[in-house]
Amino acid sequence: MNLTEHVQRAVADHPENVAIHYEGREQTYEEFWERTGRFAAALEREGIEPDDRVAIYLPNLPQFVTAFHGIMRAGGIVVPMNPQYRSRELEHLLGDSGANAVVTLPSLVEHVEDVREDTDVEFVVTVGAETEPSTEFEDFLADDTFGPVERDDDDVACQPYTSGTTGTPKGVLLTHENLYWDADVADAPIPDGIRADDRHLGVLPLFHIYGMTVTMNATLFNGGAYYPMPEWEAEEAVSLIEDEDVTLVHAVPAMYNDLISQPDAAEFDFSSLRFVNSGGSGLPMEVLETWDDLYDVPLCEGYGLTETSPVTHANHPDDRRPGSIGKPLPGVDARIVDDDFDTVAPVEEGPVDEDEAALHEITGELVIAGPNVMKGYYERPEANEEAFTEADGKRWFHTGDVGYHDEDGFFYVVDRKKHMIVTGGYNVYPREVEELLFEHEDVADAAVVGIPDERRGETVKAFVVRTPDADVTEEELKQFCLDNLAPYKHPREVEFVQELPRTTTGKVQKYELAGEE
Repeated sequence: MNLTEHVQRAVADHPENVAIHYEGREQTYEEFWERTGRFAAALEREGIEPDDRVAIYLPNLPQFVTAFHGIMRAGGIVVPMNPQYRSRELEHLLGDSGANAVVTLPSLVEHVEDVREDTDVEFVVTVGAETEPSTEFEDFLADDTFGPVERDDDDVACQPYTSGTTGTPKGVLLTHENLYWDADVADAPIPDGIRADDRHLGVLPLFHIYGMTVTMNATLFNGGAYYPMPEWEAEEAVSLIEDEDVTLVHAVPAMYNDLISQPDAAEFDFSSLRFVNSGGSGLPMEVLETWDDLYDVPLCEGYGLTETSPVTHANHPDDRRPGSIGKPLPGVDARIVDDDFDTVAPVEEGPVDEDEAALHEITGELVIAGPNVMKGYYERPEANEEAFTEADGKRWFHTGDVGYHDEDGFFYVVDRKKHMIVTGGYNVYPREVEELLFEHEDVADAAVVGIPDERRGETVKAFVVRTPDADVTEEELKQFCLDNLAPYKHPREVEFVQELPRTTTGKVQKYELAGEE
């Protein structure tokens, strides 16, 4: 079944319910469904066929939701792209995916045009205004509707990109079954599930699988109202929650930290909230405890990855263990395994005191099996071979995260095998920043690490060896990175050093750099 037909069921059951509420304007399910059909018809008119890829390069706007389900209705494959990306980053995503079209903002068209001749992009649709050579979104819509095109459960529906351990973004092939199944069970921790009278705050970016699945799709499949926010603003979020009686919030730890850090946080009226969830990176205990002290609705932590559509674990308000990522969702199999793929025995009860526990004895890699696990990486056979292990009649995905579990079924993540920095819920891969720094004529050597940050969890720091007689400054290097990368990837700190600590084989000993903090 085509994923978007699950929205069609909600349309049939709740045609007059509000599907999207944005800046005071409401769009009913009936209106939303009609617009997705017109978008699908326009794609078909322009020659987009089933399995063709269409990129969405937008912030959280109603048009993102329309385009997403319009592409699905036409049988296409969505390639979501971070609107903070610049030409350098788009070149690989558009080139690797083979996307035939892009939906974006007028201000971002230049980045598409910079790389267009090296891609398969045939046309561009812009939201809000027409910018040569694009067509404005409303003008692009067809007069009639089209689809949904019949799709198999195993057909690819969406191809987000993730870098994994290599620093080179890989397309993640998520099927119609993957996306539907995870959106359907992701509401398991919510008392009574997602209801048709729920109002869901859309602060998580829709280009990211977390926002796509647990806020957009899970809400639309159940007849609730989705409230997209293009940019995170703590004050605006508070106003929406209070004024619109928002009932559900999924966000990253940095957002919750922003809320509780407001000077009038204790005065917020969050009485309408019935479930709040944190994911994307580890939730600091201080943030959780402060939230629980301030508000009546418990903050529940969960876990997932792009490759698992994404949610695999969650805490339930009535079955919650602070410090844990929770228990596996119904239908998800999770194990902690050693290097021989043998299951590591659980501890009696977590969380353990990591300073005193013999972590090497109780930890292993977290592996996942289930209907939410991706089909594979796009045209990356070697990466697929490394990512999966067949055992006990199941196909296990290696998360790259190290953790342990307890006898009550709760799981805990203590470290990451993958060399990435998680800042405000976004993944930053050091190699990408390092390679850019090496392009600067005044940089002789560079290494990038994550350092603790009170608000973001981690932030990016670069250690740089300057070329002889170079006088490049910290601010100049920061600006160089800002000009070429999404803002969250740029180093917040740059430290100049005489040399980098290396092993005899030439590998930078990053633990020494991080230990200098």
